[in-house]
Amino acid sequence: MSDFKMQIQTSASRLLPLLAVALISLLTATTWAAVPGITGQTFNLTAQQSYVTQPDGAAVYSWGYGCATGANVAAPSFLPFPGFCHPMQVPGPTLIVNEGDTVVVTLTNNLPAAAGNTSILFPGFQVSTTDPSNSAVQTGVQGLLTREAASGGGTVTYTFIANKPGTHSYYSGTQSDLQVEMGLYGAVVVLPKNVAGCSNSKGEYSLAVAAYDDLVGATSTVNPSCYDREYLFQFAEMDPRIHTQAEAIATCAAGPGVICPTTMQTVATEPYHPTYFLINGRSMPDDMDANYAPEYPAQPYNGNPHMHPGDLTLVRVIGTGRWQHPFHEHGNHVRVLARDGNLLLSASDSTKLAGPLLFTTTTTPGQALDGIFYWTGKGLNWDIYGHKPGDGSVCIPDANGYYTADSGALNYYEWCADHDKPLETHPYGSVGSGGPATLPDANILADGAWYGGSPYLGPDATANAVGTSPIPPAGTVVNSPTTEAGYAFMWHSHNEREITTNDIFPGGMLMMMLVDPPVFHINEAQ
Repeated sequence: MSDFKMQIQTSASRLLPLLAVALISLLTATTWAAVPGITGQTFNLTAQQSYVTQPDGAAVYSWGYGCATGANVAAPSFLPFPGFCHPMQVPGPTLIVNEGDTVVVTLTNNLPAAAGNTSILFPGFQVSTTDPSNSAVQTGVQGLLTREAASGGGTVTYTFIANKPGTHSYYSGTQSDLQVEMGLYGAVVVLPKNVAGCSNSKGEYSLAVAAYDDLVGATSTVNPSCYDREYLFQFAEMDPRIHTQAEAIATCAAGPGVICPTTMQTVATEPYHPTYFLINGRSMPDDMDANYAPEYPAQPYNGNPHMHPGDLTLVRVIGTGRWQHPFHEHGNHVRVLARDGNLLLSASDSTKLAGPLLFTTTTTPGQALDGIFYWTGKGLNWDIYGHKPGDGSVCIPDANGYYTADSGALNYYEWCADHDKPLETHPYGSVGSGGPATLPDANILADGAWYGGSPYLGPDATANAVGTSPIPPAGTVVNSPTTEAGYAFMWHSHNEREITTNDIFPGGMLMMMLVDPPVFHINEAQ
């Protein structure tokens, strides 16, 4: 075993945690949202080898884009590590740019010699490969789909104008059946230049106030792409057999009787049998650890959506693998805004969105999707805050039926039609009886550290539901009954095989979405 591989495997070896442990790690980990990445107009990237880790303890030989030493990059202000960008990471660094920017990306090929040339495609943009300082000189060498960076440290420069807001993919255009599989892919986020019609100011963990340019027209005063929070999810899969073949060639040592292949053309990419299924380069439960967690140096981005009731959450989704993945977001449908930066608009009103409500945001290889998700508790037919008649609580509906008069209230954004309605037929605590459900006796349940003590949302509701004897015992939970007391929803692939890691459940394309009461501050940067 090479020293390079041994070092990676030693740091990565660990056992697959149980689901309960995964949920605990989800809550204790620090997370950062709003699409971590690097900002600027000039990016110096490198393509090189490393290992990515999996929850079963495997260290999988991979290739990825990263930042060259001394790269001129910065990070969004909410990130704790300004300018952080690993020399090799999967996915590659998310490039966050502004509409109208002239974006210059210089790629250096530091892949093993047998890998040959490499490149980057930027679908949806008009790309030039001439030298920015001399338009008469082409950079790189000619490839099948684009100019390429030659093996052995060759470079190529790509220049394009970011004229289309939204979420976009980038990936290798050289021997793509192998190089994309090995990890050479990433995302470009283009922030709109003109945004109006949004009542929200730029949030703590959003890159802008709207995903797309001003859509306000004669029939509307609101930009329908306004949002409060945002997350980027890149879905991919890995067939370790392919990676093992590439590793054998890359690490081959010639000697007596040993002739090493000089190219990767002999790597068989079919038949294709992936056993690892990834969200932002990680499998569950690793995807619920922090962004930039030190145990995943080549996999810096997590998957851990977190919101309050009523938050308009922008979901950026990219299919970066070879398969379609039917990803299901529990709690609500996703209203699609655009695909590959192309707004889905009404034929009769160019300011009105016409995208579908999706039960699953099925990812198509190479395609990006922007959509809005939110959770409010509307239609559950019970009071999610555990109010009871006579407790003095107030829910005065606005024009849409929600309580929005007091943004500091414990039940801000409550669906007022369900106010005071009990959940439980025979409640354990002091919430009124007569609801539609009969829950198990709390004394006979094996509660994990994530359990907030009741089926209700918020600290007051939890206290009401459990009475004077908190369940579980006080001080034994992370999701404290007196502070957070949130809900957890599973977001996962609807292909059952894809929620396993090397055929072990739980794993793969699975993560948890957290809904916390409005009074609980979601601090994703501490």
